[in-house]
Amino acid sequence: MFEEFRGDLLAHCYRMLGSFQEAEDLVQETMLRAFTAADRYDPARASVRTWLHRIATNACLTALDGRARRPLPSGLGPAGDDPYAPLTPSREIRWLQPFPDARLGDPADAVLQRAGLRLALVAALQLLPARPRAILVLREVLQMSAAETAQILDCSVAAVNSGLQRARTALRAASPSPDALREPADPAGQAVVARYAAAFEAADVPALTRLLAEDVVLEMPPVNLWLAGRDHYRTFIERVFAMRGPGWRLVPIAANGSPALAAYTPAGAPHSIQLFTVTGGLIRSSVSFVDPALFALFEL
Repeated sequence: MFEEFRGDLLAHCYRMLGSFQEAEDLVQETMLRAFTAADRYDPARASVRTWLHRIATNACLTALDGRARRPLPSGLGPAGDDPYAPLTPSREIRWLQPFPDARLGDPADAVLQRAGLRLALVAALQLLPARPRAILVLREVLQMSAAETAQILDCSVAAVNSGLQRARTALRAASPSPDALREPADPAGQAVVARYAAAFEAADVPALTRLLAEDVVLEMPPVNLWLAGRDHYRTFIERVFAMRGPGWRLVPIAANGSPALAAYTPAGAPHSIQLFTVTGGLIRSSVSFVDPALFALFEL
């Protein structure tokens, strides 16, 4: 009865928490609560989907109480200006995690879910307080009515409408490019990333550089350093090859509704999960999650 909603709930909890692993735990908790309370469910009061999202949303709000948000490096300070800066992991920060698209479940539902999983949007959502975050996700991502949202959050429709306006205002103020948060994925993005992977595997820095936008951004959590600009990106990649050598292997995957790569070092060790934003045939951002533990999420 409830299993068909698992992918929908997983994406919802991930948007709220910024952690795929924590989202999985809360979806499991939601399912257990739903099975326990199934005999008290009243279809005259709410659809099964609305009822499940009420359980999941309140579980998320409880989990978020008192917790710091999950950021990307670009959300913590200005870009660095030294591609040779020490790459020191900041393990004390609870970083935003990627979302493996394959875990969305039903392919028909997955198409609808991916639009609200873009990494830039999820990172921006983490800037909002928990309750306005929930209102914005329920109303604008899940397309629930104000009445359904009020029922989920146990408040009035007026409170939902005013909360949505405040959330929109806060998101516009917090995000450097609000329009980019809703920009659909470039249909040619996968081909661009495939060319990037081929250039990287060949250690062909000039070919790789030609695929980068002038204002490209490179982030590498858990390293609290990010770089902006094609020149800095090129210099950093040259540094990578100088340190590790050629012979990298990059495997195409899909994450957060975007083209992505799983990178293995020349020694064959898991290195990073890399997500790309591509527009106009050029890579605008690359977020490399340098955490081999994430490979298990992608069944790699």
